[in-house]
Amino acid sequence: MPLFSKSFRHKPIPTECEGMEIKVQSSTCTGEKTIGFFDRVSGRLLYSELVRDSSDIEWFYKKYGIKKNDESAGR
Repeated sequence: MPLFSKSFRHKPIPTECEGMEIKVQSSTCTGEKTIGFFDRVSGRLLYSELVRDSSDIEWFYKKYGIKKNDESAGR
């Protein structure tokens, strides 16, 4: 057991993002990748975060307590 470990609690999925899919988008200019909840109506990512490598994607799923194989993020 590490000396300075903290217990991890999942964040609740924001209410406006329930039922939305999680999507990774890449910029055409810089190639920068972001992950977030995809709103099909507006075509925007909500609560987006920068992705540097695959561990950032795994962390996003873990942070909200979502299994990566789930098709719907809010259910």
